[in-house]
Amino acid sequence: MADDSFTFPSFHSRDRELSDADVARISLADSVRELVYQSFMSTAAVANLNEAMGLIADAVTLLAQPGQAGSAAAESHFSDRSPFYGAMNPLSMPMAMTIDQEFGEFGAVMGDVVFTEPYEGPPGHCHGGFIAAAFDEVLGMTQSLTGRPGMTGKLSVTYRSPTPLHSEIRFKGWVEKVDGRKIFTKGTAHHGDKLCAEAEVLFLSMPPEMMAGIAAANVSKKKNFTSS
Repeated sequence: MADDSFTFPSFHSRDRELSDADVARISLADSVRELVYQSFMSTAAVANLNEAMGLIADAVTLLAQPGQAGSAAAESHFSDRSPFYGAMNPLSMPMAMTIDQEFGEFGAVMGDVVFTEPYEGPPGHCHGGFIAAAFDEVLGMTQSLTGRPGMTGKLSVTYRSPTPLHSEIRFKGWVEKVDGRKIFTKGTAHHGDKLCAEAEVLFLSMPPEMMAGIAAANVSKKKNFTSS
């Protein structure tokens, strides 16, 4: 069971309503995802590619203009900026996350995702590195259900069969046990009834003040980067 001295709110749970700027950034991220896919798959003529580059340059100039302080997607809640399920992050698929509260002691997390060509490894199938990262994300949310979330200590993936593109893949994660600061989790990835991969991830929980220190250091780094 969780030690109350380590308990703090999960950063996987949004703590505020979306603003108008947030909604606009979600739409922008959708458009950028489509741009990435079309640029990757395009067979357009060189003239079209060159014209597209000019339009993209104009868009970059518009987006670089300062506006509402504190409204950047990079400064949003983790549930919105996650590289796997964050709707404001154009790098995310995005993965659709759900929680089964009835599973085991802490519940289970499901992540449904469709990988496309930008994530390709073997022809027609997802790159194994993205599968490993997806497990880290799903099981990261899973371990937070204990009320004492921490950071990844060790991640091990066993690949059982190739994971196809353009097909819904369901990742599922659950907590096996909690031993002091160690949170042991397991997960599976299925395409229908076919097992694609399994994972075991060890997370190490930390006191709230340590997590707060990491967050503060990150804010400082961002300020120094943007001012340089």
